Amino acid sequence: MSTCPVSHLPVVEKKHWKVEHPDEGFTTRIRQIDRDIFLTYYETTKDIVIEERDQTLFRMIMEECGLENDLVYLLRDLSHVKDISYTYKLMLTQLVYRWPPYYKLIVFYNIDPDFLTTVETFASIVPKSTPVLLRDTYADAVNAILDVKKGVPPLEELEDDDEDTRRYNQKKQEFLATAARIGWMNMLNQPITLPEYEDILYPFFKALDSLQHDLQARENMNARDKQHAEARIEKKLSEKIIRLNAQRELNNQLKAQFDKEKASLRSRIASQEMELTRISTAIAEKTAALKSLRNNLSELDIDEKVKADMVNSCSKMIETETLEKMINTDLSATDSEFISKIQRKHPNLNQRDLRICLLIKLNYDTREIARSIGITTRGLESIRYRMHKKMGLSKHQSIKNYLTNLTLS
Repeated sequence: MSTCPVSHLPVVEKKHWKVEHPDEGFTTRIRQIDRDIFLTYYETTKDIVIEERDQTLFRMIMEECGLENDLVYLLRDLSHVKDISYTYKLMLTQLVYRWPPYYKLIVFYNIDPDFLTTVETFASIVPKSTPVLLRDTYADAVNAILDVKKGVPPLEELEDDDEDTRRYNQKKQEFLATAARIGWMNMLNQPITLPEYEDILYPFFKALDSLQHDLQARENMNARDKQHAEARIEKKLSEKIIRLNAQRELNNQLKAQFDKEKASLRSRIASQEMELTRISTAIAEKTAALKSLRNNLSELDIDEKVKADMVNSCSKMIETETLEKMINTDLSATDSEFISKIQRKHPNLNQRDLRICLLIKLNYDTREIARSIGITTRGLESIRYRMHKKMGLSKHQSIKNYLTNLTLS
């Protein structure tokens, strides 16, 4: 077991008494001197900025040493420490004003001159029940703790014969504490006691007072801006909800209208299917009667020319009835002849194509034809394009002219 070179007290340092910070490039370590003195230091080879406190490590060591309910002395070696983060400052203020019964005395040493003001600022806001001392070296820090243990008051508590020095130190501590409460804790309503106008320190405290008022004004302005922004967002949200509800109502109306039209169309389809069934049945009956009549005529003992004319007439009527059933429209003799001719010339045309050809020949326009066969005008244009190819027509040859010429030939 090693000993302290200053106090010659035993020193304990265990391997797991550490927290590594690889991203920041240092390791926090703690040593125990005698029973109730603990030294915290940073193992590193470069200047560092402390981002957070390793309070969990300290609590773990206190519990391991059976000192979780005792007050201890704390040494803080600040070698290589150049600054602390704003987050660390906030954590310090939370620690200070929810101060657990940990320390009888805190002593900082090896403080970089650029970091000294920050350490003094922290010391200025620590409750008086826990003294904070600043020393130059390890030996000075250890001796300060040993003196306190013996009942010797710290040098800071000794009476100073120089009134100006004593007053300066008092005002400096007050200034730093005020600055910490403004900057670290956002206390923008704290009372600031200004020295007399003639006092040399008046400009410094007046600057703090002005800074506090400016920050409070900015805080109020930010609060108003936030309130206005929230009001704008609330308004926009309300407008969007109104539009959404209106759109939902419109969608419901459109759906109801669609359902109504759908039901109407289904009714029409059912009616048309019944009519088609009736027509198909009637045509089938007529066709059967005509075929029977044609067969009977063929067996009659009459003039062969008369018989032939009568049989041909029956055959044409049978063909007409069949075509009417196929394209679902009443056909004249001319229409029947036209359908027969185009069907013979272009057997690859389907029933819908034949119906369109007939309606084109009868001078129906595109919209009427589309409505007649139950498709859109754009759909009809696509069908006509395919019919153009099925008929083998040239690019500049129209179906209407072709059908007209076919009728005349």
